[in-house]
Amino acid sequence: MNNTTAIPVSSTTLEYKGVKTIIFQLVLISIAVLSPYIAHAFSAPVRYILPMHWAVILAALVYGWRGGAVTGVLAPVTSFFISGMPAGIYLAAMVPELFVYGIITGLLREKFRMNAFVSVAAALIAGRIVFVMVFILSGNVQGSISGHLSDSMMPGLAAALLQILILPFAAKWWINTERD
Repeated sequence: MNNTTAIPVSSTTLEYKGVKTIIFQLVLISIAVLSPYIAHAFSAPVRYILPMHWAVILAALVYGWRGGAVTGVLAPVTSFFISGMPAGIYLAAMVPELFVYGIITGLLREKFRMNAFVSVAAALIAGRIVFVMVFILSGNVQGSISGHLSDSMMPGLAAALLQILILPFAAKWWINTERD
């Protein structure tokens, strides 16, 4: 006779189902779409603060890979259909970039149960690589590849560090609030 008892392990993300999840998903997509407008209204440099990226990563930390992937694709596409921004050349790179942010953060957190800070950092690196690769493969690199790498990576570095430091805490608060 086997006398083993299963110890329940709480999920690192919220379940991706139900009306409440859909509503919060729409809120996160709306935040991702509206935050660049707000940044532009205050003349904030969007290349430095990466306003759309925050909601995508938060969606992945809270709702896992599905929430991150959906937000990552729908946010830039929705923004483009509403405002024409990001411009087509950037849209082609941002959709896969934000998708990678969402899916990698969510998979590492939800399926592999990795530390949230590490999940965000790994996703940010992978997403920026995808962003740069789309430009290189499409032939849209102005000047040298090394110059393009620097121009793509450096402006958003401070925002990326803040995302690594802040978003895991915001996600933990959100998840704990929903579970209570």
